[in-house]
Amino acid sequence: MTIKVGDMLPSATFRVATADGPVPKSTDEVFKNKKVVLFAVPGAFTPTCHKNHLPSFIARADEILAKGVSTIAVTAVNDPFVMAAWEKASNAGGKILFLSDGNGEFAKALGLDFDGAAAGLGVRSKRYSMLVDDGEVLILNVEDVPSKADKTNADVLLTQF
Repeated sequence: MTIKVGDMLPSATFRVATADGPVPKSTDEVFKNKKVVLFAVPGAFTPTCHKNHLPSFIARADEILAKGVSTIAVTAVNDPFVMAAWEKASNAGGKILFLSDGNGEFAKALGLDFDGAAAGLGVRSKRYSMLVDDGEVLILNVEDVPSKADKTNADVLLTQF
């Protein structure tokens, strides 16, 4: 079943790269008692994700935070080392929290995973954006086509709250 507005996020553990190596970060640590913008991409460094989707959130981060959001986070079914490299390459440090969902467990729990095996990608997350308040989904946008970020970019999300 796919998550919907009004649902609570499922419990999951992400991995976040640090100077001492990857560390676990629970959904409670990310979302409890916080208003969070979370967006997901099918893969770090993929063309739409790297050149369109992530940059929209970097560019609009100050406006998003000014609306009472405490954290802007991105997740992908990539390992924490790839996510750390993507954070560095995109100059997003300090603006976006990069959450590795390396095995796709969070994407599957949301019902927002897809099989990209035909393209050699394995299980991936659908592209989405959401506003979450204390673990409850208030806004949810999901792309129909993985290579598009028309419904899920920061510009669209900002018009919704």
